[in-house]
Amino acid sequence: MDTGTHFVMGIALGGIATIDPVINQDPLALEAVLLGTIIGSQAPDLDTILKLRNNAKYIRNHRGITHSIPAVLLWPLIIVGAISLFLPTVNLLHIWIWTFIAVILHVFVDIFNAYGTQALRPFSRKWVALGVINTFDPFIFFAHIVGIIVWQLGVAPHQAFIGVFLVVAVYYVVRIQMKRSVVHSVEKIIPDTTEIIVSPTFKFNQWHVAVESKNHFHVVRAVNGEIIIQDTFERKSLPKTPLMEAALIDDNLSAFLSFSPVYRWEIEEHSEFTEVRFIDLRYRSKGYYPFVAVVHLDHDLNIKNSYTGWIFSEKKLRKKLDILPS
Repeated sequence: MDTGTHFVMGIALGGIATIDPVINQDPLALEAVLLGTIIGSQAPDLDTILKLRNNAKYIRNHRGITHSIPAVLLWPLIIVGAISLFLPTVNLLHIWIWTFIAVILHVFVDIFNAYGTQALRPFSRKWVALGVINTFDPFIFFAHIVGIIVWQLGVAPHQAFIGVFLVVAVYYVVRIQMKRSVVHSVEKIIPDTTEIIVSPTFKFNQWHVAVESKNHFHVVRAVNGEIIIQDTFERKSLPKTPLMEAALIDDNLSAFLSFSPVYRWEIEEHSEFTEVRFIDLRYRSKGYYPFVAVVHLDHDLNIKNSYTGWIFSEKKLRKKLDILPS
């Protein structure tokens, strides 16, 4: 989920913590638990700072180790340890319990996005992505805002936010059923499907779908129950050539491949270099596929430059690759 939604979920969980008598009877404990649940709801996304280094580091590591089982156990200890320096008299065990729940909740809701997490590390590096909820879902965010307003109007926080959580839980069930319906509809239209990757969009009734069949990739859009095939590409194995082997060494391309489960590739010859481009088929915007990895190699197969990330025009991509003056 996005930062804002994690933040309001942290507030909501802090409000629910008032059902705990230890928290409810001590104003300092309530202050501490709100601090713990808010920070705990944000802590796993600390790896966002990797964007300051480069996209490759961010793509390879975001929602990776910081969302893993060891991290889920470690974050609450770090947070409560810091809180104890400022509020040493509160019951730290109860603060730890609610902070622990906040961290678990963060990782749990992230699993329902198309991006997913490596929540099973260290047992598996597989990305767990259910593709049910968009990274920012307006309904979930504003349901929590309503809960905060109701709390400020005088309703007991645990009552306000338990109500919000119940409504959101029902919403998740509805979204799961909607995704299943999309999958079944795609299977009817493309019967030789081997894998279907569904990505929810900002709009409630619209979904992006990347489909693998025996010989093709299909890019599909589901709108109000209607299945629209937008693009079809022939599946091609990666060539075992010196050019491709040299390109695959690049950090940007290897980061892309560590994250993207369904992609196509293309090679384009230029006078001064050869371009190798990988295109993630899960994302399509106005006829353009914005998540790419591009490597330029000279005629001696040395890497001249490369890029991976989100880009929404060829002109901007060329600027990133230093082909045009920035």
